[in-house]
Amino acid sequence: MKYLIYVFFGLAPSLIWLAYFLRKDVHPESNRKILQIFFYGGLSTIPAAIIEYILFKAMGALQAPTSPRLLYFIIEIGKTIIGVALVEEYIKYLVVKVKVLNDPELDEPIDAMLYMIIAALGFAAVENILYLTERQFSDALQISILRFAFATFLHTLSSGLLGYFLALSFYEPRKRFGLVADGVILATLFHGFYNLSLIRINPDIKFFSTALIISILAVIVSLGFKNIKKMASTCKV
Repeated sequence: MKYLIYVFFGLAPSLIWLAYFLRKDVHPESNRKILQIFFYGGLSTIPAAIIEYILFKAMGALQAPTSPRLLYFIIEIGKTIIGVALVEEYIKYLVVKVKVLNDPELDEPIDAMLYMIIAALGFAAVENILYLTERQFSDALQISILRFAFATFLHTLSSGLLGYFLALSFYEPRKRFGLVADGVILATLFHGFYNLSLIRINPDIKFFSTALIISILAVIVSLGFKNIKKMASTCKV
């Protein structure tokens, strides 16, 4: 029973955000496809965890008690930005690339943003459940609310940002690699800075710094949706 409640509170933040973002689609995607990408997004936490473990071990091997403090600090940042943020953002993108980009249901550019968000919400749901199982049962509701407003929303927005660049690439297929690379880099940086603010910034301003990053991302993604809707709806996949 306890684990069912963990699953409920872990899924709730993702499902609420999913319902919100799906309302932005004038031509709704099929429930089958939405559930499929949500599921694969959740499943992608497995390779992400394996790669993160390997990278952390490799980067940790470069650290020694005699290592210069600057090198130690650089490696710690590398673990956060490359070992976590880059891995997770690219894994979520791969879900959409493999399971969506050649699918006929991808019939307009805005779908790229939506599917990236759906994959991210699946990823965040599994992450939430795992996080809850490591905490006190009595804190499940409070943690679920906090992750709804912060960690889950961060995953959603960073992937939505990457999805915006992917959507732009449909209008300029020759620049697709560069646009997607830009999206991956920006999503990684926002995700990485968010993580760094949680573990490196003074606790007194931690809430402000994370809220600021999420607010900036929310504005960018919102403008991205508006910009894509203004552009022609013909998808050049």
